[in-house]
This record gives sequence, C-alpha cells and structure tokens, in this order.
Amino acid sequence: MRETKLFLAGAWEDGDDAAVVRSPWDGTPVSRVARAGPPTLARAAEAASRATRAMAAVAAEKRAAMLEAARADLLERKEEVARAIVEEAGKPIALARGEVDRAGDTLLAAAHVARFPELVARDLSGFASGAGRIALTKRVPVGPVLAITPFNFPLNLVAHKLAPAVAAGCPVVLKPASQTPTAALLLAASLQRAGLPDGALSVVPSRAADAEGLVSDPRFALLTFTGSAEVGFSLRRKAWDRRVALELGGNAAVIVEPDWDDLPDVARRIAAAAYAWAGQSCISVQRILAHRDVAARLRDLLVAATETFPKGDPSLPSTLCGPMIDAANRDRVLEWIESAKAAGGTLLAGGTAEGSMVLPTLLEGVPDDQPVAAAELFGPGAVLSTYDSFDEALARVNASRYGLQAGVFSHDVAKVRRAWETLEVGAVIQGDVPTWRSDPMPYGGVKASGTGREGPASAFLEMTEERMLVLR
Repeated sequence: MRETKLFLAGAWEDGDDAAVVRSPWDGTPVSRVARAGPPTLARAAEAASRATRAMAAVAAEKRAAMLEAARADLLERKEEVARAIVEEAGKPIALARGEVDRAGDTLLAAAHVARFPELVARDLSGFASGAGRIALTKRVPVGPVLAITPFNFPLNLVAHKLAPAVAAGCPVVLKPASQTPTAALLLAASLQRAGLPDGALSVVPSRAADAEGLVSDPRFALLTFTGSAEVGFSLRRKAWDRRVALELGGNAAVIVEPDWDDLPDVARRIAAAAYAWAGQSCISVQRILAHRDVAARLRDLLVAATETFPKGDPSLPSTLCGPMIDAANRDRVLEWIESAKAAGGTLLAGGTAEGSMVLPTLLEGVPDDQPVAAAELFGPGAVLSTYDSFDEALARVNASRYGLQAGVFSHDVAKVRRAWETLEVGAVIQGDVPTWRSDPMPYGGVKASGTGREGPASAFLEMTEERMLVLR
C-alpha cells in the first residue's frame, strides 16, 4: 500500500491524520494518504498569502521554464502516475495513460501563455479628454487561488488549476478529491523539482467540510472549483465577494442528422463517449437525438456497440469501461435506470451491474423528466430519442438545465451555424460527440453547468486582472 504525505508550501508533511483509499474495482486498500485538518489548512492559506508578492515577481520566462520542466518530469513518470490513477479511481489504464499525456499538453499550453504575456497599447487621442496620452495595459496576478478538484480526472483537471496559476504568478492551495489525491501530489512533486518557489503551492487532501472553511477566507482572491452544480453554487454563495470560476455538470446531447452518411462511425463515437470511464465525465454523451430517417439503423448499430463495449478490470489495456467510483453511485445509476423503465422507457442493452461495474446501458423512449434524461447521470448510460425537425432537436437540447457542450453530426453549414447560434451551451462540436475536448481550448458552460472558462489561456485571464499605465 502506498504511503503518501501532503505537500505544504514546499515541504512534505504527515498532516493532522490519515485516510486509507480503497480500489473502486475490488475494495483493496491502495493508499494511505496524509490528510490536513483545520490547523494545517490554515497554515496553507497563510503560506499562500505570504508568497503572493514573491510569486508575482517571478519572471515570466522562469514561470514558463518551470512548467516545461514539470511537464518533462511528469511524462518521464507516466506509468507511475497512470497506475496511481487506475488504483485510486478505477479508471482504465489506457485512459489513465491518455490523461497523463493530456496533462502534459495542459502544462505546455500554460507555458506558452506565460511566455507571451499580453501588453496592449491604446492611443487615447481620439477624444479631447485623451489628447496627448497613450495607455499601456498589462495583466497582473489576482493573488492566492483556492482550487478544488473532482475524482474523475485526478491529474488533468488538477493541471488545469495549477498550470495557469503558475503561468499567472498566483500562489495556489489545492484540495484534491479524497478518493484520488495521489496524482495531484505527484504533479506537485514534478513542480517542486522544476523549481517552483516554496509557498507557491500546497496540495492538501482533507475532508470536504474542513476545506469548505477556506472558501470564506478573504486571503484567497479566487475560488476555482470543478464538481457538481449543487456544491459549486453553494460554495459561490460563501465566496460572494471574490472571484469564482465554476466548472460544473452536464447531461450532454448529440444530434444526428440524416445527411451524415457514416452511421457506423457515429455509433462507435457515441458508445465511446457514453461508456468509456464508466460515463464519469461531465461531457459524456447522455442524450442521443436521432432524426427519424436514421433512427432505426442507428439504434441497431448502438445496441451492437453497447453490448460489445470493452469492459472489466481497469488494469487491462483492452478495458474502456470499468467500475463506478463507489457503491453509492453504482446503486444510484441502477435506480435511475429502473425508474426510467417503470416510466415507460425501453431497455435496449445493459441495465445491470457486475460487482462494482454498471454494464454499458442504452435506453429508448424515456420521458424527458426522468433523471436519466434530465439530471446528470455520471454513469455508463445513454437515452436514445427520435425527432422530426432540426428545430425540434435544438429545442430539446435547450430544455436541459445544463449547458456544457453539444455535438451535431451534420454537413449542412446552415444547420450547424443555427445550432451554434441557438444552443445554450459553452461549445458546439460539429461532426463529433460533445465529449470531444482539446485542452488548450476555452472550456466551460452556461446555466447549471457553471461560470467562467478553463483551458490555460482562459484560466490565465480568470487569475489575472488588467492594470493600466497612462503616459502623458
């Protein structure tokens, strides 16, 4: 069993107590993790506050170099980090290795942001009040950042908090998910070896209730949170007088138009987007809207793809769908499936569990008010529906309280543009599933899916503010 200390302002410590993390796959203990209580969390907040000026003074070139060095160090230890993700999260090894690669991309993109800081010049002489004056605007760090991350991408979503903070020159205190802290601590070790100044980073596993006490701490200039809508909006109320960036949940929809001729490819992409990593992604495909002209053929292809989707032991390279993160979420997903069936939905495939794993599940004809269609399932399930007109499909996507991303399989430029103009989401993905994401891109949602945008360049803007110099 792995023994892991917490990282407090440049030092590795035992913490106030410890917690044992068990494998979601078979329940065996895999890690004993030092945990921070209120005294240690208070020290982390104080260290971040003290480091504010020093971190802001680090030259942009040095920030970029640290991020590049951390990336190289992380990728050298790719297998160690990936195995830790498999053990603690139950994420299939192929996907865990991919997550390490993606975190490397995130660090590289943040280094690029640091190397090209924005400086804007404005000639103010267009108005009499500005005659004879020019203005220069640069971006400066907002100060200490409090970051809270979920279990489902325990490395890359951490990188999306830490890397932009380093690029911006902000000290950061990170509370990783209790089930999956090791990947965040391994990234902290890479940043330490890359020369990150003491005090600039603390990674402090802790109870959620203890960490929430930091949200009200006025020393933090920004709260950046990824997780559920209920928790995120609750935390925003506590941090009402400061900056808050929220990346929350979704129940992503994909529209399949009759002009898209490669339906076998569509079915494969949808199955991977709905069932890989047991659907435990905020942009996993949950709602499939198929035009009536292609619905029957797509249904047959989806059933086959669902029934044959690679599932089982997450340590095997062939596995793509493994266990749910815990028994409570497994049971919740099964209850929602049974509720959908009782309400008149038809089970086309799956719908049961094998141990800690819910089998990939496809439903059809589920009423729109059922949780599997209206809420965030966060499990390996999807609902197939048919529609007659494109406008009907757009309206059904927008009927959700969430608005993260949507996919549109269509070659019709006019329809794709109408989707872009109409859909209440953070991004429309043409020719692919809503689960597609490139880490440098601006990423985030609207409505119950959150506020603000991630991606290193976008997060850099959240973590900095404009400061102007007017020259006479």
